[in-house]
Amino acid sequence: MSEPRTKTAGQRGSGMLATIGAIAFYIGFLLAVIGGIFFPAAGWAILILFIIGIIVGLLNITAKEAMPFVVAAIALVVAGTASFAALDKIIPGVGTRLDYMVDYISSMMVPAAIINAIRIVYNLAKPGEQA
Repeated sequence: MSEPRTKTAGQRGSGMLATIGAIAFYIGFLLAVIGGIFFPAAGWAILILFIIGIIVGLLNITAKEAMPFVVAAIALVVAGTASFAALDKIIPGVGTRLDYMVDYISSMMVPAAIINAIRIVYNLAKPGEQA
């Protein structure tokens, strides 16, 4: 007979917190897309996305997912430094709106990535098994 498994911090489950984290991610992503189109450079949107990023970082990423998440977030933020402005020459305003969307998505992902990077460093610094 096996013992029941207990959840550790940062381990996603099927409970209310996991649901809140998932909903926060979808709302944040939707806000980033809609905000990039209709509310470019809105300070309130950046603040909301920052708060959602904290929620996502705390509730949505398991210890197993932390490293790939941080790598993906870094790639997203680096890609966000590129500009889609050249698309404005083809369809006016499209490139600018895409730039705002990526900026807003980055505003949500940076706090989540920082939280998980700290989690990774903490886990690496903990005393572990001796070789």
